[in-house]
Amino acid sequence: MGTPSLSPWAVLVLTLVLLGLWAPRVRSRQPNFIVILADDVGWGDLGANWAETKETPHLDQLAAEGTRFVDFHSAASTCSPSRASLLTGRLGLRNGVTHNFAIASLGGLPLNETTLAEVLQEAGYSTGAIGKWHLGHHGRHHPNSRGFDFYFGIPYSHDMGCTDSPGYNLPPCPPCPRHSTRVARKDCYTEVALPLFENITIVQQPVELGSLARRYVEEAARFIQRASDSGRPFFLYLALAHMHVPLSPPLPPAPGRGIYGASLSEMDALVGRMKELADSLGKGSTLLWFTGDNGPWAQKCELAGRLGPFVGAWQRQRGGSSAKQTTWEGGHRVPALVYWPGRVPARRTSHALLSVLDIFPTLVALAGAELPPNRRFDGLDVSPVLFGWSDVGHKVLLHPNSGAAGKVGEIEALRLAQYKAFYTTGGAVACDGSTGPAERHQPPLIFNLDRDIQEQEPLDVASREYQAVLPAISRAYAQALQDIAADNVSVADYSQDPAAIPCCNVQHVGCRCQGAHGGLGSSWDPHVEKRTPRLCL
Repeated sequence: MGTPSLSPWAVLVLTLVLLGLWAPRVRSRQPNFIVILADDVGWGDLGANWAETKETPHLDQLAAEGTRFVDFHSAASTCSPSRASLLTGRLGLRNGVTHNFAIASLGGLPLNETTLAEVLQEAGYSTGAIGKWHLGHHGRHHPNSRGFDFYFGIPYSHDMGCTDSPGYNLPPCPPCPRHSTRVARKDCYTEVALPLFENITIVQQPVELGSLARRYVEEAARFIQRASDSGRPFFLYLALAHMHVPLSPPLPPAPGRGIYGASLSEMDALVGRMKELADSLGKGSTLLWFTGDNGPWAQKCELAGRLGPFVGAWQRQRGGSSAKQTTWEGGHRVPALVYWPGRVPARRTSHALLSVLDIFPTLVALAGAELPPNRRFDGLDVSPVLFGWSDVGHKVLLHPNSGAAGKVGEIEALRLAQYKAFYTTGGAVACDGSTGPAERHQPPLIFNLDRDIQEQEPLDVASREYQAVLPAISRAYAQALQDIAADNVSVADYSQDPAAIPCCNVQHVGCRCQGAHGGLGSSWDPHVEKRTPRLCL
């Protein structure tokens, strides 16, 4: 039988294919992304991490069906800086956000910083943010001006305003006033009610905390449905109120863990519902990434999360907490799970040194987009680690001070392989009210985390091990500071003005909305509220 003849064009294409110089371009669909950021969650708050925890069956199932990262870190150990780093891939010394914004802040994440949402929006994504923002709410700092097509949530922490049914707190906070009498209370916001936004409209003030988790899931489902109907991929950034201080949980206190355990169960159920939503789009179409913004808020005692083994024993012996706001492991080592059926291996535990900083460059790469030019990034594209092709992450990871010791934002600790060096130590406010004074260390304290995960006993300065690793640590520290100094860095505006406080009706005590739940004798109608703008920024 004769061989069919080929056209000259077909011969050329076949030759190029065989030589590996040409391949037909097949455009695969861009994946959807759901990033869930828990607030003040402890590494030990997941049963998959810590056997004593029993309240997280959905998160544990997520770990079983995806990959669990056990050496994963927030980019700072307090709210605003950590969130700014997630959305920019840059440390606070670069993006300008070194400490928290206030309810009266005029500024926010600097406008010359490019957010992950802006990059993905440009790449064709529908973008939504639901939950806590805390990166500036006034003017162009609002989420709708930072790349998010849709926003629904509270512009800062849910204890930064009064409510009619206050959540649990230490010390307990009173409900919003209904008359002009001023009630001052230390550590409580008593004069302005907590607002709930839909885009630039306040739809409820004060917020009903007891229904917040349910409403976040409902809004997430609506956003996902709208994106699905449009045929566009989506990026959903879901920044939970849990576990900052517990909301008013609809569940009875959990045996052995009380109110915190009930709130943890509520968060777990919320994450389970988000997994169901992701799966409903077709398994393999959506990457879900769960992590935390920093470690537990130890000052809140029984309302704080579990550290697991990361207790910062050296600091505890000297006073203060070694959790949130500190550079001890309990302050910045956070749980992390990635679920993407068919792409991310199931039942895998990774020991790669990773960070919240990596979310930005990784999702940008997976979307087929480009990183913004003219700036340097601290995060890495860690998709090879996600896919199980590698278990190598950062060679060096920097830990900035987040309020416990030294100047905020300054690099006070550094991780190099299994070694962690402290140039400044200090403890945040502990449950007993104690703090640990700042101490400078030159030469630095160095711990070997492979042998001493509790950070109890630093290496002897005279030991061979210390002397062998010190030069590499010193070089890495100097190079990091030089790199930041040479970068295109931003400066955040931390000025405040009472006029910037979100208020849907300045004529009402506490800024109550007419018709808001429990306000002025009227029930709150979400449909009416959504048609009637309360505040346009």
